[in-house]
Amino acid sequence: MTETMRSAAPAPDAISSRPTRNWGAALKALRRLLSDKEDTGQVFEIMRALNGDANSRSYSRLLATQDGGRLAYEHVELAPLLMDDAWLNSFAPGTVGAAYRTFIRSENLSAEGLAEISRQRAPRVEEAHPHAWFGRRTRDAHDIWHILSGYHRDGLGEACLVAFSYAQTRALGWALIAVGAGVRALREGSPAAVRAIWQGYRRGRAARWLQGEDYVRLLSEPLDAARRRLHITPPTLYEALVKAAR
Repeated sequence: MTETMRSAAPAPDAISSRPTRNWGAALKALRRLLSDKEDTGQVFEIMRALNGDANSRSYSRLLATQDGGRLAYEHVELAPLLMDDAWLNSFAPGTVGAAYRTFIRSENLSAEGLAEISRQRAPRVEEAHPHAWFGRRTRDAHDIWHILSGYHRDGLGEACLVAFSYAQTRALGWALIAVGAGVRALREGSPAAVRAIWQGYRRGRAARWLQGEDYVRLLSEPLDAARRRLHITPPTLYEALVKAAR
């Protein structure tokens, strides 16, 4: 689960407050995903089938936070900023933004690449609607969550981040993918990987709500200080498994 898991956020195909869930479609997409981890589109199919009103609920939660009204009013689009090399180059060493810059360039990633995949699978994500904007915002922050959580883009790291994301968003699509990754790990004889995925969920539960963050401000913070402020603990079980594999 590498590029596959880079779906980050519920990208709503419908903007209704309570879209229905389609478990059959989600399970079919999960089977395709587990058989081909590079089939990124299946992640969006799962999200569209299961996330229901998670996006609208999270947007309402944003409005109830101290800075939420301002963030919603400004409705900053993250993808264009994250594609601006001059802006990324402005971040000082040791900051979240500098870590993000190194991450995407070393992995040859781009916020626009992920956005394009989401447009193909869920075109309504581009609508001029606050829930659609919130979905884009969370989607585009996915690699920032990689930096904050300490999970890399290897299969286990993506699975742990999926579990972390479910704890943060309560979007059932993330839960299904995390369970699927855990079942596969058990079949492959790796209960330690399941424990690492479960730790990812618990870390997500313990952390402050990342969807409510001002990401422009966050990127300027020192990474270690940001993790402390957000109550993001070290991914000890994941790191131990990565070290053992090396």
